[in-house]
Amino acid sequence: MVLSHTTHPGNIGAAARAMKTMGLGRLYLINPRYFPDPQATAMAAGADDILQNAVVCASIDEALQGVAFTVAMTARLRDISIQVQTPRDAMPQVLQQAATQPVALLFGTEMSGLTNEEMGRAQLGVNIPANPEFSSLNIAASVQVIAYELSAAAQSFVPGVQEVQPAPHERVEGLYAHLEKTLFEIGFFTTQNPARLMQRLRRLYSRTRLEDEEINILRGILTVTTEYNARLKARYQQEHKDV
Repeated sequence: MVLSHTTHPGNIGAAARAMKTMGLGRLYLINPRYFPDPQATAMAAGADDILQNAVVCASIDEALQGVAFTVAMTARLRDISIQVQTPRDAMPQVLQQAATQPVALLFGTEMSGLTNEEMGRAQLGVNIPANPEFSSLNIAASVQVIAYELSAAAQSFVPGVQEVQPAPHERVEGLYAHLEKTLFEIGFFTTQNPARLMQRLRRLYSRTRLEDEEINILRGILTVTTEYNARLKARYQQEHKDV
């Protein structure tokens, strides 16, 4: 479980308690406003070991290092988002992936949830069905619902053959950084909105679940593209210099 920018320490403790009741123990915190904190300990109500072992991270990329499948919790549908499912539909996929590689369940801050940038780090979104007129769940309550659905799905889970072994988070993010840099260098962004285009490209590649070798191929193509573009620029400058 990864909690991003939690503002109320009591919610961290309540989330830890929710995790322990369902047999989960790995808690990551991205820039919590207050932690450690007595309120967190009080609300944990005995789940002190989860708080003591919680990993505090400075960024989402640090928290997701080594993770191959990230599921982001969202209370609202977005116009340029990843696929969104209910917890009941999503948790079997989480279990299937977690059988072979690390998985992260990502929760946003209490007031506004996850940012678009944070959502872009995920391969799947989860929305908890709720009263459309009052759909905002406390973060600890959301953790409890997801932890329960995960535990329930585990009761009948039978591991299948995992044909795809997705690359870890940092490898995929390296590709996105390389892709964005290359598109800038070849002038592709002159007629495009860079941020929005990169969101769409993230959505495209998240559906493919890129493997390590596929990332190597794509980055090789980007490297050759950059080198060829540099040669064209140098030739153009030389021809115009001679003129």
